[in-house]
Amino acid sequence: MPDGGEAVSVQVLGAIAEAPAAAWDACAGTDNPFVGHAFLSALEDSGSAVAEHGWQPRHLVVPDRDGGFLGVVPLYLKSHSYGEYVFDWGWADAYGRAGGAYYPKLQACVPFTPVTGPRLLVRPDADIDAITAALIAAMTEIARRYEISSLHVTFCTEDDWVRLGAAGFLQRIGRQFHWENRGYGCFDDFLGGLASRKRKAIRKERRKVAESGIVLRTLCGEAIEPGHWDAFHRFYMATADRKWGNPYLTRDFFHRLGATMAERVVLILAEDRGEPVAGAFNLLGSDALYGRNWGALGHYRFLHFEACYYRAIEFAIERGLSRVEAGAQGEHKIQRGYLPVPTYSAHWIADPAFRNAVERFLEQERREVDYEIGALAEYSPFRKDGD
Repeated sequence: MPDGGEAVSVQVLGAIAEAPAAAWDACAGTDNPFVGHAFLSALEDSGSAVAEHGWQPRHLVVPDRDGGFLGVVPLYLKSHSYGEYVFDWGWADAYGRAGGAYYPKLQACVPFTPVTGPRLLVRPDADIDAITAALIAAMTEIARRYEISSLHVTFCTEDDWVRLGAAGFLQRIGRQFHWENRGYGCFDDFLGGLASRKRKAIRKERRKVAESGIVLRTLCGEAIEPGHWDAFHRFYMATADRKWGNPYLTRDFFHRLGATMAERVVLILAEDRGEPVAGAFNLLGSDALYGRNWGALGHYRFLHFEACYYRAIEFAIERGLSRVEAGAQGEHKIQRGYLPVPTYSAHWIADPAFRNAVERFLEQERREVDYEIGALAEYSPFRKDGD
């Protein structure tokens, strides 16, 4: 570790492969699987998050004297705003109309992954204040040196958000829908906490899926075979083609996850007469299940809710997990027990006039999001007095 007052050195890596996995993971920890070396490697080595697709790795590391790292940041130079889920298209358009070049920009995040997690990753035995300050200073220095318009730290923890705000970053709030485990012993215990009408609606949806003849299996670890990943990739591609037409993740990405992170994968596979037709891909954290991708070969009534939401809740209850994070968007999740929670991002803007405009926008947006979270919470399906 640096001695008191000693300058902290920060290095830039052009690929996660340049970082020893053990050194990176000593900073990333094990709570959140997305910031670990294996997940980031699967994204880059599979050709999913690479320069050719607008994601040029520029990861920051603070080396120690023994070949390890004291801190790291997953950082990318980006030529677009796809695959981020914290939308700044309007900012890019406004800056371009004013004569500026918004791209390239810097993005501290996990590509294609709207999951809250640490972005300023510091080894537990390191000086957190000194190392985070060095990482923040290094990010902004890179942006200044290369005359980059902006630097964005998305889906960070609230602690990171506060630190970045204190360092002069603009603070943004979004919202997602998460399910929280209130000490349930089984799925029926969860249903028992809902208002009668909501409870009946969920039971009806689950019954319709069961009556359809579709069989669902929850696969973990070694139970997930290469053929399962091939099937899921077909589902993923079919759904992307129908809905947004821009699939980010390659077939090789899923196979790499199966090879390197099988113990963190929870795959809900739906079969119709023995043939795989749909699936939900989740990753397991230390205290949460993270829903990531859903795919299906066609429309199956209520199957999305069963595979993505209800089976996730059942799994979380069985494992004693505290929550399920079901990804971006989706107000329909509320009636299924997933309530609104804030998400956080922080933004450094180089141009003073543009920064002032974005700051005014964010002040208004934060008030609106705060109000929206409170208003949406009123639609909670959980029983109130008198229900």
